[in-house]
Amino acid sequence: KRSTSRLRAALGFLSMTLSTVKFDDCVGNQAVVFQSSDPVFGVRTDGSVYAREEGARLDEPVRFKLTASGPHTHAWEAVVQLSLTSSPSAQQNEDERQHGRRKGCRGSQGSRLTIRSDQDQDISIRYSITGVGADQPPNEVFSIDPELGKMFVTKPLDREHRSSYHLRAHAVDMNGNQVENPIDLYIFVIDMNDNRPEFKNQVYNGSVDEGSRPGTYVMHLSAFDADDNTTANGMVRYRILSQTPHSPIPNMFTINSETGDIVTVAPGLDREKVSQYTIIVQATDMEGNLNFGLSNTATAIITVTDINDNPPMLTSRTFSGEVPENRVDLVVANLTVIDADQPHSPNWNAVYRIISGDPSGHFTIRTDPISNDGMVTVVKPVDFEMNRAFMLTAVVSNQAHLASGIQSSLQSTAGVTISVQDVNEPPYFPTNPKHIRFEEGVPAGTSLTTFSASDPDRLQMQQIIRYLKLSDPADWLSINGTNGQIITTAILDRESVYVKNNIYEATFLAIDNGSPEASGTGTLQISLIDINDNPPALVPRESQICERMNKNVNGVNITAADADTDPNAGPFVFELPNYPTSIRRNWTISRISGDYARLALRYQVYLKPGMYEVPIVVSDSGNPPLSNRSVIKVKVCPCDEHGDCTTLGAVVAAGLGTGAIISILICIIILLCMVLLFVVWIKRREKERQTKQLLIDPEDDVRDNILKYDEEGGGEEDQDYDLSQLQQPDSLDHIISKPPGVRRVDERPIIPESQYPIRPVVPHPGDIGDFIHEGLRAADNDPTAPPYDSLLVFDYEGSGSTAGSVSSLNSSSTGDQDYDYLNDWGPRFKKLADMYGGGAED
Repeated sequence: KRSTSRLRAALGFLSMTLSTVKFDDCVGNQAVVFQSSDPVFGVRTDGSVYAREEGARLDEPVRFKLTASGPHTHAWEAVVQLSLTSSPSAQQNEDERQHGRRKGCRGSQGSRLTIRSDQDQDISIRYSITGVGADQPPNEVFSIDPELGKMFVTKPLDREHRSSYHLRAHAVDMNGNQVENPIDLYIFVIDMNDNRPEFKNQVYNGSVDEGSRPGTYVMHLSAFDADDNTTANGMVRYRILSQTPHSPIPNMFTINSETGDIVTVAPGLDREKVSQYTIIVQATDMEGNLNFGLSNTATAIITVTDINDNPPMLTSRTFSGEVPENRVDLVVANLTVIDADQPHSPNWNAVYRIISGDPSGHFTIRTDPISNDGMVTVVKPVDFEMNRAFMLTAVVSNQAHLASGIQSSLQSTAGVTISVQDVNEPPYFPTNPKHIRFEEGVPAGTSLTTFSASDPDRLQMQQIIRYLKLSDPADWLSINGTNGQIITTAILDRESVYVKNNIYEATFLAIDNGSPEASGTGTLQISLIDINDNPPALVPRESQICERMNKNVNGVNITAADADTDPNAGPFVFELPNYPTSIRRNWTISRISGDYARLALRYQVYLKPGMYEVPIVVSDSGNPPLSNRSVIKVKVCPCDEHGDCTTLGAVVAAGLGTGAIISILICIIILLCMVLLFVVWIKRREKERQTKQLLIDPEDDVRDNILKYDEEGGGEEDQDYDLSQLQQPDSLDHIISKPPGVRRVDERPIIPESQYPIRPVVPHPGDIGDFIHEGLRAADNDPTAPPYDSLLVFDYEGSGSTAGSVSSLNSSSTGDQDYDYLNDWGPRFKKLADMYGGGAED
């Protein structure tokens, strides 16, 4: 690009050509348009610079940006500077910028490389090139004049795509013979500043603590330039264009021009005033030269993070509240606080402490997580009679420590006055539970103790206390409602199920007459001292012994059980009574230990196997001792060599003789046989039931079945007859020619058959009855249905019948009988009804 300008000292002519800018888009500059950033000076399509307004002057140099664009080219930029000069030439700054990729063209570049052979003076030589960029992809980037050997660039070169080419040049004669050896051509593409720096992100986020000192690192930005970074085209420099807001000063941050690191340059960062800054950062190549370099921008958002530089401050120096006595987990006062730090962070969250006024720990201060207020809460009951008010001193701080150099505020401490409200407190038993000791067996009406309660409301008017029994499991006690005296209503028994570990426990209620009434409970525990009031009982009550003495097993070990405790229990004394005398004669007792003895048969005494009752007198060690006559049932039986009763011996000892045992065995065998016979009968009956065709008896069967009966029996002379004559004949010929006898002819009437109703394919349940009745009605009216109304011919009965002649049977009719009911019997009795149903006329 070149421009030439000739200027005059005074520009008084409108649209006068001041200079010329040359531009070539390699395709003839078709529809190329020039745009000037200066409103006074413009550029025509031929590149001539002119003044748009009359009276334009150049007292000082004028500098503006010129952009060339067209349908076949990207946007090109150039900076034009016009100034007055004494020479015919004008100075122009050729700082060029491209918004796309720089283009080169054959006409603008020309030929810079010529290949010549030493033999081109003698013969005609043809030159050619091969390699990537010539005859290999990308093809035809370079070309050569075959006659002159001049090389040309035919397509735009992009160093960022390919920075070098390796070609080979060839020289041949007209016949294609090689004249020179091929030579290597290395072509390096010179970088041009055709790429802007590009940020990886358009928005970067960083943070810095408030109150940071100058020089504190904040964040890092970086941009990449595709141009050669070994040249100024790819060397990027950074600068801050703007900062928003400008508080406290417009330049709170700076950026390292080479590394892109942003640091603070001034103090005064305060999150409570400005919590976020927005910075526009520009990256420019050409080592940051704004006249020649290409630029790009990005946004850096810097968040000022909170530090605990604001101590919490209570809104008042004093707070107050009220608390009813004997209440816990109740908020009695609320402390409000102000903290300018970030809400709901450790720098903001308040922590409250009571530093004085509560030595017994009745109160604590809990923090409300929402409002950050302090809630004074009762955790230990207070007593109005002991403390009518509390003067507390509370201090507030944060969860996080204050930042370095920040002092606590005087408003972090406040006084809290808590007034205690008097309420009606329930009476209480000073000794609860109360323990007393008494011997069991105390008779009813005995006064045990006075179980009285006290009223803690000393500052109120004197109150009256009354007493009630709340729990008395055995119902042994009563309490005086006025003074609390405990009196027995029954005998106290230590061995009762209601006494646990020798202690009987009852609960009583004390009620005052305050408003409202209040009550307290007290427990009375009575330790019962044992007395000897329970005689011992013999253990065991049943045993067995061998009928003869055995050296290994010589008797039955016995002991006693006593509900009393020492010294009213063991050791025990076991004795055989003097009466009956057979007891001492057959049995003997020997002492084993204080609580055990052995019962055995006397030596050379033989008893029949059986059950024997042996009375024994057992005495305890009480003062005086108690005795008990107990009976032990001893089974005497034959024993084996181990001293165990045999099975037969056990039965015999039970009192059964040999005959009884045999009878029992016979009965068992008979019972088993009966069970076996019953099972066989059941199985046989089941088999008959499965093979039987009718499930009910013939007499109960109401269906149309053919039943076979037995023959009448002897005594008739005409008993020998031919049953085949009763069968229906196939034809009438044999009947006509048949000798006298029974003749039966069933003839079907020759008439059309009746039509029976057809059952529907999918009948309704209500249609079944109608279908049956219609079928029955059609069958009754069908004369073609058997049996047919036919003539029956009979022979002479014969003589000698013991039944006599039936001719002696006469029929008579009084004429009064009504035969109209024959009309109801259906069409088969229609003829009979016509004969007899006519009355006197017939």
